[in-house]
Amino acid sequence: MTSSGTNPGGLAGTAAWELLLPAASAPARTRGRSLQAALREAIRSGRLAPDTRLPSSRDLAADLGVSRGLVTEAYEQLTAEGYLRSGRGAGTWVGGAVRAASPRARDLAPRSPGARADFVPGTPDLSLFPRAAWAAAQRGVLADLPHQDLGYPDPRGLPRLRTALAELLARRRGVVADPERIVVVSGVAQATTLVGHVLHARGWQAVGVEDPGSPQHEALYAAAGLGTVPLPLDGDGLAVGPLRASEVRAVVTTPAHQFPTGIAYSARRRAELLDWARSVDGLVLEDDYDGDFRYDRAPVGALQGLDPERVAYAGSVSKSLAPGLRLGWLLVPGWLAEEVVERKRTMDLGHPSLDQALFARFLERGDYDRQLRRCQRAYRERRDALVAALAEHFPDATVSGIAAGLHAIAELPERYGPEERFLERVAAAGAAVRPLGAYTHARAADSGVRLVLGYAHLSPARIRSGVRLLAEAIAG
Repeated sequence: MTSSGTNPGGLAGTAAWELLLPAASAPARTRGRSLQAALREAIRSGRLAPDTRLPSSRDLAADLGVSRGLVTEAYEQLTAEGYLRSGRGAGTWVGGAVRAASPRARDLAPRSPGARADFVPGTPDLSLFPRAAWAAAQRGVLADLPHQDLGYPDPRGLPRLRTALAELLARRRGVVADPERIVVVSGVAQATTLVGHVLHARGWQAVGVEDPGSPQHEALYAAAGLGTVPLPLDGDGLAVGPLRASEVRAVVTTPAHQFPTGIAYSARRRAELLDWARSVDGLVLEDDYDGDFRYDRAPVGALQGLDPERVAYAGSVSKSLAPGLRLGWLLVPGWLAEEVVERKRTMDLGHPSLDQALFARFLERGDYDRQLRRCQRAYRERRDALVAALAEHFPDATVSGIAAGLHAIAELPERYGPEERFLERVAAAGAAVRPLGAYTHARAADSGVRLVLGYAHLSPARIRSGVRLLAEAIAG
């Protein structure tokens, strides 16, 4: 090839066919588009640097064995898009506005810290995901789904799924479940945000949150324009006195298994909480994040079942199947339903239809109940392994919150403290743990050590070796 460029790099200083020959040999009907795509990619990747002069259309066409008109058209198109620049009698050059793309996309998903022992709570055992049953349900859905169900769905969700969810929630959680008030969402986080936006539009200013409680609530409600007011707990659940004094009209709670303390709200406290909501014309948002996992006691029914007009109920498959499915539900009181549905419509036009139909089939065929039983057995075994390991290596520790859920609270005597020093030593040994204080807004000085230990994602063997590592780190 005879180069007409003065820049020795890029296309002008190398054989054109090294970059463009595959495009030039494409079928005739696609050759022009292929040539344009090859030139774009060469510029984006940096192989054609900014300010590189390209061969004339005549020279490049001769080297590639294509018509001059094909090259001229490619130059004109990429000039119009900003990849190239040209001037009368000045040739064609690579534009300066394009910068080489990053070699690959970054993955910002939260990951395990890679510790030797990882007791950070919040993640189920993802290896328990029922791949075979899920794949079978997917094949069945793709074979049977009516064409019209691939259009924009009802923003509440497919009627088939809402009906199946209503049956599930009524049967397993004691919820008063009207399919017309169920909204399929991408998880409890979206449910929280939806309710927050609606309350903000009504002029509400703040939401009460449990303290200690989920660290995500502040950011979620802030995104909806609401402040958060931390409210303390006592042995029965959320303390009603501070709640009344706060003057908020909405509060988010985890009454079946409080996160992170593990408290199950007493019957008296549940009644008091609902009395408060009625007295202020308010709302309780119930986050039933792990309501299906009970080991040593009968399941505690959902608070929503006691007063469906004062409680919005949210749940998801994040603990029972996998958080990556981004699939959950929100059951709202009648007085909020229309506004929540309209907000869901404007937010995303509804949850993906295929995912909804697949989960509906999974529910209808009994696969979800089988999955819950499987997880229940596995997590009970791991809970027992954790309690036994703590009894062996920390015999004077107090363990609580173990009758349900996927984590436990371990309170160690003062001699293991101060807590900050304890955390430094176990971290140096390669263990990842979270103190209870990490979930508290106003952390008080404590000479003892209180840990929130997640166990669902760990095998019994890893639980035992992890607790032993904690003990060795402190002894050393």
